[in-house]
Amino acid sequence: MEVEKEVYRIPLIGEKAPSFKAKTTHGTINFPEDYKGKWVVFFSHPADFTPVCTTEFYAFQKRYEDFKKLNVELIGLSIDQVFSHIKWVEWIREKLGTEIEFPIIADDLGNISKLYGMIHLGKGTNTVRAVFIIDPNGIIRAILYYPQEVGRNMDEILRII
Repeated sequence: MEVEKEVYRIPLIGEKAPSFKAKTTHGTINFPEDYKGKWVVFFSHPADFTPVCTTEFYAFQKRYEDFKKLNVELIGLSIDQVFSHIKWVEWIREKLGTEIEFPIIADDLGNISKLYGMIHLGKGTNTVRAVFIIDPNGIIRAILYYPQEVGRNMDEILRII
C-alpha cells in the first residue's frame, strides 16, 4: 500500500512573501505588513534549546546591529510554543549573557512552516534550517537551506542583502 505524502509548494525568488498573522515572543505580528519598507531575514530552526540553534541565535544577535544598519529586521520561527521560546531566550540571557532582541514565531500548528516550505518531509514536523531574505516591498530575494547539523553563515546572509 502506497502512503500519500503532503506536498508543500515553496515560494520562489521574485514572488511576494506569503502573508500570515502569528504569535511571537514580542506579541502578535502581521507579516509582511508590519515590516513594509524594511528588509527581513526570516529564518526557521528545528527546535529550541538545541546546540546548533542556540549558537545560531547567539550569532544573529551578535550581528544584530550590523543588520539594523542595513534596515533589516530578523524574525525566527520554529514549531515550538511561545512559552518554550520565552524560556529559551531567558536561558540564552542567563547562560550566554546575550539578550535576543528579535521576535521568534511560535508555529506550533506548523501552518507558517508549510506555507514557506520549511517542513522537512522526511522528518515529521521538524522545520528545516531555512532563510528567506525579503526586500522592503515584500518580495523574496533569496532562499537558503542548510543541513540540520550546520549553522548559518552570517557574513553570507549580510552579503546577500
